[in-house]
Amino acid sequence: MNISSIRFSIVKILILLFLGGTFSFLNAQDKLQEEVNSYLKDLPFKSFSIQLPHFQNKSFNIKEYGAVGDGHTMNTVAFQKTINACSKAGGGKVIVPPGLWLTGPIELKSNVNFHVERGALILFSPDHKDYPIIKTPSGGFVLASPIYGFDLENIAITGSGLIDGNGTTWRPLKKDKVNESLWKKFVNSGGVVNDAGNIWYPSEVAMNADKYFVQFRKEKKKITIEDLLPLRDAMRPKMVSLMHCKKVLIDGVTLENSPSFAFNPNFCEDMVIRNVKVNNEYWAQNGDAMDIGSSKNVLLYKCTITAGDDGICMKANVVKGAAEAVLQNVVIADCVVYHAHGGFVTGSNTNGGMHNIYVHNCDFVGTDVGLRFKSSRGRGGLVDNIFIKNIFMKDIVNQTILFNTYYEIKNAEVKAFPVTDRTPIFKNIFIDSIFCDGAREAASVVGLPEMPIQNIQITNSYIRADRGFETDYAKGMTLDNVEIVPKEGPIFNVNQSADFVLNKIKYAEGAPYFMKVSGQETKSIVIKNTDLSNLKTPVNYFGEVDKGSVIIK
Repeated sequence: MNISSIRFSIVKILILLFLGGTFSFLNAQDKLQEEVNSYLKDLPFKSFSIQLPHFQNKSFNIKEYGAVGDGHTMNTVAFQKTINACSKAGGGKVIVPPGLWLTGPIELKSNVNFHVERGALILFSPDHKDYPIIKTPSGGFVLASPIYGFDLENIAITGSGLIDGNGTTWRPLKKDKVNESLWKKFVNSGGVVNDAGNIWYPSEVAMNADKYFVQFRKEKKKITIEDLLPLRDAMRPKMVSLMHCKKVLIDGVTLENSPSFAFNPNFCEDMVIRNVKVNNEYWAQNGDAMDIGSSKNVLLYKCTITAGDDGICMKANVVKGAAEAVLQNVVIADCVVYHAHGGFVTGSNTNGGMHNIYVHNCDFVGTDVGLRFKSSRGRGGLVDNIFIKNIFMKDIVNQTILFNTYYEIKNAEVKAFPVTDRTPIFKNIFIDSIFCDGAREAASVVGLPEMPIQNIQITNSYIRADRGFETDYAKGMTLDNVEIVPKEGPIFNVNQSADFVLNKIKYAEGAPYFMKVSGQETKSIVIKNTDLSNLKTPVNYFGEVDKGSVIIK
């Protein structure tokens, strides 16, 4: 074989290797798109599609830009140099290889796949001076999040590595959430304890944040970045914050020890979150796992969560001039939530509206509440067209299902207020095939006198709990083929509620009575195809309730 033939063969081999790598890269993206499309089929509302980000087959390793993974070298500049170089070249993959990478905030750029390899641990700086105060797209000031991006398109955070937000340097700690040993550890580490002796703060600034901000508002009409610099400790950032981004993929990474919320996208569109793990300690104050805010066309699946606050939470902030719900077209599937204040949560800020959300095939184990709907006057808006199916729960601390329209309001006077655009409205919520083995209460549904919880349907379900199903200001509720097994008390406790249909209800033997009813507003409670023959008094009437309010067929 002559030299020219050898050269031709080498070139041919190189071309084939290049094309093989390119085809493999494209094939992986096609497979992911097929998987995403499969989750968006047969939805209980009008189908929608999600465009995934696509990246050039180019790689940029942070080590080539000066990063050192020894756990004490600051790599903020190296991270940003790598991301900027990738973006400038038209995009590709920024590789974070195995190592312990200490850094300050990382700003993402369009067309960049930020890839954290197995064995890589990104540790964000405990020095709060490393976090600049920046302006958001809405014009407000925030402390730069450990990872953030505004007004971007075609972005991803992928890989199976770990991202640690060093949240213990930011968060307060409530004494009643931890044992004595852990409490002493925090107190002895520095910081300050409030006068009541029940909350530890990392610093005096963090403890007195509200006082400082109120003072600023009184003294100045306009707050500047310079004003806020001394208050960094009081401006806990979200760990991963994305705003106004399109075509987003978050895949495989573990987020842990966040300063506040672990993942908080707002005003994003076409977003997929898959195979993500969130690991926040149970005592992590405001340590929500995933708070999806005011976004459209979102798929979240195969994620595993332990949180200090809400697990998978929907939020909707009002947008001036918005003609429709700001949070819509969300699918959540095949997720596991361990400790959290709620497995699936809406609120508390619902004032922008939520529409078309489908949650299915999820496990909640040991959460404070299973399905949690919360809001209050002044924070509310319309939440409707929510579909929940095949949810499997065990050892729920409080309620399997909770609707609370008095969130964070204590000792509220129960009276009707004028309905406004900030009145919480929960309606048209369809819950099918939920199964719970153990809870303090099967359900608590509490609406407002001026706006009851409306048109809730629960079908084909089983709940074992200490207490039964309670409603207060609810209207148009249907339960069909549902078994509720409380340890004590009635199966249903219905107050100030109307237009119920209870069909094919099963319950444990030994219940004192099937239903307790009370309240002048209670009427048209229909019980049918339910065997009440073993109960001496199926319905107990209390107070001024109409004795004809319950109809047994």
